Amino acid sequence: MVSKRKLSKTDASGESCKTDLPSRCSETKKPRISDKEKASAHGGVENEGVFEELLRTSGIILKAGEGQNEIAVDQMAFQKKLCLALEKHPTYPGVVKEFVSGLESHIKDRNQFKNCLLPCTPMRTEGSRTLVHSYCESLIKLLLGIKILQPAVITLLLEKIPEFFFDIVGTFGTNFPRLIVNQFKWLDKLLDSQDLVKKLMQMVSVSPVPIQHDIITSLPEILEDSQQSEVARELSCLLKQGRRLTVPILDALSRLDLDAALLVEVRQSAMTIVPSVKLEDLPVVVKFILHNVKAADAVEVISDLRKSLDLSSCVLPLQILGSQKQLKSQVQASSSVSQVTTSQNCVKLLFDVIKLAVRFQKDVSEAWIKAIENSTSVSDHKVLDLIVLLLIHSTNTKNRKQTEKVLRSKIRLGCMPEQLMQNAFQNHSMVIKDFFPSILALAQTFLHSAHPAIVSFGSCMYKQAFAAFDSYCQQEVVTALVTHVCSGNETELDISLDVLTDLVLLHTSLLMRYATFVKTILDSTQKLNPCQIRKLFYILSTLAFSQRQEGSYIQDDMHMVIRKWLSSTVPNHKQMGIIGAVTMIGSVALKRNEGDGSSLERPELNSERDGQLSTLLDLVGFCCEQTPEVLALYYDELANLIEKQKGDLDLQLLDELWKSLVEDFPSDFVVDLNPTVDGSFLFPVKSLYNLDEDESQGAIAINLLPLVSHSELGRVTDGMNNQSKRVVSPICLSPCFRLLRLYTGKQNNGSLEEIDALLGCPLYLTDLEVEGKLDSLSKQEREFLCSLLFYALNWFREVVNAFCQQQDAEMKGKVLTRLQNITELQNVLGKCLAGRKKKTDGSKAGSADRSQADDSSEGNQPDTELSELEKTAAEREAGNPLAQLQSYRPYFRELDLEVFTVLHCGLLTKSVLDTEMHTESREVVQLGPAELCFLLDDLCWKLEHVLTPGSARRAPFPKERGYKDIGFSHLCQRSPKEVAVCVVKLLKPLCNHMENMHNYFQAVVIQNRGVEDEPGVNIQEHQLMCSCYQQLLLTFRSLFAWNGFSQHENTDLLRSALQVLADRLKPGETEFLPLEELISESFHYLLNFQQSVPSFHCAFILTQLLIAIAEKPMAGWKKEKMASLAKQFLCQSWVKPSGDREKGSQFNSALHTLLCVYLEHTDNILKAVEEISSVGVPELINSAKDGCSSTYPTLSRQTFPVFFRVMMAQLESSVKSIPAGKPSDSSEVQLEKLLRWNIAVRNFHILINLVKVFDSRPVLSICLKYGRLFVEAFLKLAMPLLDYSFKKHRDDVQSLLKTLQLSTRQLHHMCGHSKIRQDIGLTNHVPLLKKSLEQFVYRVKAMLAFNHCQEAFWVGILKNRDLQGEEILSQASEERDSEEEDSAESPAEEPSGSDTDARDEDGAAGPGPSPTAP
Repeated sequence: MVSKRKLSKTDASGESCKTDLPSRCSETKKPRISDKEKASAHGGVENEGVFEELLRTSGIILKAGEGQNEIAVDQMAFQKKLCLALEKHPTYPGVVKEFVSGLESHIKDRNQFKNCLLPCTPMRTEGSRTLVHSYCESLIKLLLGIKILQPAVITLLLEKIPEFFFDIVGTFGTNFPRLIVNQFKWLDKLLDSQDLVKKLMQMVSVSPVPIQHDIITSLPEILEDSQQSEVARELSCLLKQGRRLTVPILDALSRLDLDAALLVEVRQSAMTIVPSVKLEDLPVVVKFILHNVKAADAVEVISDLRKSLDLSSCVLPLQILGSQKQLKSQVQASSSVSQVTTSQNCVKLLFDVIKLAVRFQKDVSEAWIKAIENSTSVSDHKVLDLIVLLLIHSTNTKNRKQTEKVLRSKIRLGCMPEQLMQNAFQNHSMVIKDFFPSILALAQTFLHSAHPAIVSFGSCMYKQAFAAFDSYCQQEVVTALVTHVCSGNETELDISLDVLTDLVLLHTSLLMRYATFVKTILDSTQKLNPCQIRKLFYILSTLAFSQRQEGSYIQDDMHMVIRKWLSSTVPNHKQMGIIGAVTMIGSVALKRNEGDGSSLERPELNSERDGQLSTLLDLVGFCCEQTPEVLALYYDELANLIEKQKGDLDLQLLDELWKSLVEDFPSDFVVDLNPTVDGSFLFPVKSLYNLDEDESQGAIAINLLPLVSHSELGRVTDGMNNQSKRVVSPICLSPCFRLLRLYTGKQNNGSLEEIDALLGCPLYLTDLEVEGKLDSLSKQEREFLCSLLFYALNWFREVVNAFCQQQDAEMKGKVLTRLQNITELQNVLGKCLAGRKKKTDGSKAGSADRSQADDSSEGNQPDTELSELEKTAAEREAGNPLAQLQSYRPYFRELDLEVFTVLHCGLLTKSVLDTEMHTESREVVQLGPAELCFLLDDLCWKLEHVLTPGSARRAPFPKERGYKDIGFSHLCQRSPKEVAVCVVKLLKPLCNHMENMHNYFQAVVIQNRGVEDEPGVNIQEHQLMCSCYQQLLLTFRSLFAWNGFSQHENTDLLRSALQVLADRLKPGETEFLPLEELISESFHYLLNFQQSVPSFHCAFILTQLLIAIAEKPMAGWKKEKMASLAKQFLCQSWVKPSGDREKGSQFNSALHTLLCVYLEHTDNILKAVEEISSVGVPELINSAKDGCSSTYPTLSRQTFPVFFRVMMAQLESSVKSIPAGKPSDSSEVQLEKLLRWNIAVRNFHILINLVKVFDSRPVLSICLKYGRLFVEAFLKLAMPLLDYSFKKHRDDVQSLLKTLQLSTRQLHHMCGHSKIRQDIGLTNHVPLLKKSLEQFVYRVKAMLAFNHCQEAFWVGILKNRDLQGEEILSQASEERDSEEEDSAESPAEEPSGSDTDARDEDGAAGPGPSPTAP
């Protein structure tokens, strides 16, 4: 009571302080106050009546005017005196009415009424101490405490309230209604509380909103406990009627003690108003809902709440804000700003409420996570979900892992797109800023993920945090990114550099403040590859040259580093120096915008830029001119710069460089075509591959063989004599041409007519008919020939890169011819490499390879690594020349993605013109199988590198290895999505080619139908077409298995890809089909190719392709189709054109995957395993030594371990899906589970017994491993079932244990066999297996004891035997000794109690006393 009274005092005294001065003013304004009242303002009240007299005699002196009423006695004493005075008054009970009339007359004056409503003051006399408490109640409240006065005073007060309906805090400056209602709070005794509450509720229905607010908020302090439910229902109804009283009603309800049903009803009422409540009232509503959540219905309540809360209505759209800022009226503009501030503050309060609930209510935290987790639709997820997850992550340490797991899952499923996160940061940065440590921690964690969507989300978090938060947060973001770069993890490094690149483009001036942090990466460049060096210097160059004065110190540091690297003798450092220098050149030579002002308004800046550019060019030129490998890299980097900038480069600044390039290329590498060539060379010079033979005038040739001869053979003799002379090397041929053609294309809007002679001109080579001549060549001649072929191939590849996009028909024909030349040269090179002998020292071919690596700007591999490649190449079979080139693939010039537009060409016409420019004849040039195979092989190699499949996971601790992007320097300039877009554009021609392959092999099948002995097939052509088919399927698989399609922003790209496939079945009908139907049509289209796959590996790839498409998502009918397709391939005989059966490690690996697909997608795994083990295996056992199963031709003695492993693994995983037995299971459910376990145990028994026939080490190892796992699954899942079903299904249980006993006995024999063989690989499995077998023995005993049949169980000794069941004699003496001991102690002598399992199961299954059910 003391605390309650203090609360009232606070309210009342507050009102007194607030209204003191206004009341004075009101006295001067109101003339209706009499002069007599004014005169008595300084003293007591004149003309005492009964009211005044009784009060005075009881201890209270009324004051007029500003003075408060005084009390001279204790409150209790006053009430007692007044009550006695009234009761003993001669006119009682009439005196009560007279007293109340006096009170009514007294309070007609508003000042006096205010005094009666405010606390009384203790009376103090000079020189004496008062015995009255320092705080006293108001006169009205004291009178309400007297029973005989209470009803009349309550009625009087309630009648006074309507007087203030329109003058609530008006002229007198006092909130009289609030003071009146406060008098009813915390009364010791209410004579008729029902009547008071009823009248108050009636008053609520007719009062203005402020008075309603005061009455409602006071109700909890007025009500008695018995009235709370009734009033709560009325308030709940009132809550539904309007939104104006939301806050006071919920405030009152939160202080009432409500029963569960009423609480649910009230909470539902509050929930219904959440979508439409005012923003400033929303925190109160949410607080009420969250604070009244019970654990049982928390998930349901939170789910409803998150659906009702919509933060998009809390924040004005940015477009509206932008328009408001441009309003002419300053008043309107300022009001809009205040409106936005209010909105943000309300949202901040809302999340503060949620934060408190999450922190102090465990159920709310877990329920909110569960509610978000249960939401499956992408459209159901809101900004609120992301902010709440961040809030929980930052508030509750115990829920962090769970929160992170849910967030990862939602990102993977596309439910949390990056756009949603951008909205959260842009619209609610004030709220999210509080969670910055969690944002930073999550972003760092996400960058370690193997899933691209999660990595992308983490990088986006960094970018949004940098853009939305203050300088401290920005500094932390930059520091975290620099830490990622310096960590050494390649994926983290790439992503972090990409984020910094985006930041430097979008927020250059902001990032400039933290350039010092970014610059520290220069100290950790040893682990950066060329592509990363390029990104780093682009970032630093942009910072250095975007703002001249501020970036000068970065320029100085970059110049020092580049000069240091270029002057280094370490090839890797020189390479980094060139990349850094060219990147700086690109930044300096970048075209400046007119608005920039740096190049147009200040000429001195132009001269400064020209000076920097010339300094850089001179520096690089001086360091490169004597080293061909470095010069080639310089040319390549300049070419990349031109290609990447796409017109943004100011080529005029590099005029001198281009002039020297245009002049030097013809003089260095091109000569006039002559019948004879002067000079002595290792091989006679011969002009080859001339496509312009009819153009006799001005014919030119590439001077390749003389250049190679001078470079390879003259390098030793020249020594250091010609330092001043510029070196001309064939290494620079292709890089220099690439730079020349890109520069020419930029200058002529893509046209290459100025240099089109280089497309058809011949090369000075030698006679390439090497068949039978290689053995007669010396080591030097063979290596010279290999180098010559490498350079020729790289020239042709670069020519194809250059002219592949030219629209002229003649040029297109020549490009196709050059592709034929490439395939021919590759065959010759393959033969030359096959004919090389093993060499222990570094060879000249190795140096040629090294030079080609330098050409592609990814070189500087150590000689030891190259020699390993040579060894691998030398060890390949001579019969497959193309296989020789796989090791050297990174050392060829890279084909651009644009080259694959050639796949669009079916038949092309090349016009051969006579001298009068008339068409003389036409010849058809077709993209043949060899050229198609070459292009598809390169395309597959690229896609495998850049399009990561969905199933791929990054190793947590990757091993140190070489630069993985060797051979992909141009490809790495593009994002995976850009590559995917290019491939989607190629899908139509790829489908055409695949349909051609389908038709070819269908024709081969028809042609050879019925021909068994000598099929009429051209083996070489068949192999080539089979390879094309395989590469086509691989291309499709790489595209559709790309994990980028799981990201929401790539859905349109996936749709367009599927539309191409679906359009092959339904032309023109697929544009408006939903995604699911497109997937279905594409699936059926690809399924049609099953009849024509020529090899098992093609069948394997087709299956993987169909799975990749079917998983978006996997429907029931697709699973059936996949199972049927896999079984069809397993039941098909796969024979090569030569007549041999397919075999080998690659075949076994594909067989393993295909068998897993069949068993995972089939309806009944147990039935499928039983069919293979009961039908296929017996057929294999009865076949010849090299035979196979007739039902499953892929099942042979060589492939049996593959089948056996998959069947054992799938059997073990399938029994784990059988639910464990429960006491509540019905008899039918128990019988169904027993039936499934019977089939599983029977399959297990069949498979285990196969070891007697197939006793190889791999089969034994599989048995020991999966046998233990099966027994453990049986103990965990089947034994509870047997516990509860033994009484009802005793025979079935006994049969089940009897069958399993035979299998466990065989497993015991395998353990003995492993010990005899002393095979460590097998014996490692034995201890765990014996432990499981022993557990099984005692678990059966426990089951029998549970069913009161323990007398049917006894322990015996199982002898150690080998696989064939023969006793192991070396342990016979131990067996005899152990017979004398108690059989129950036998496990102590044997390593495992599984020795007892035979007799144990016998006891359970029937021998001995039959178990009887109680």
